[in-house]
Amino acid sequence: MAQGIGRFEFKEDVAGFAVNAIAAYLITAVTLGLGAPIGIVLLAQWFAKNATLDGLPLEFTGNAGDLFGKWIGWWLLTIITLGIYAFWMYPKVIKWVVQNMATA
Repeated sequence: MAQGIGRFEFKEDVAGFAVNAIAAYLITAVTLGLGAPIGIVLLAQWFAKNATLDGLPLEFTGNAGDLFGKWIGWWLLTIITLGIYAFWMYPKVIKWVVQNMATA
């Protein structure tokens, strides 16, 4: 194993994923996308709850309020660039999620 890279484990919690995914979808749909940061945080928290790194549980430390301002800015850039910026949004969301993961 390469130095600095730990053993990652993930337990499958299909029922928990289904509940969180449906909640995230409904929040996003009902708010016409404005609530998507809440859904993203729900799924990131579920992921962290079901993962360990070197035997240590992961913890998601981000919150939807922190993501909301970025989310609005990214959508404005997407509108201004006629959709081109959308290709950058997904990697930016993933980067934000990863930056807010830590071992507990």
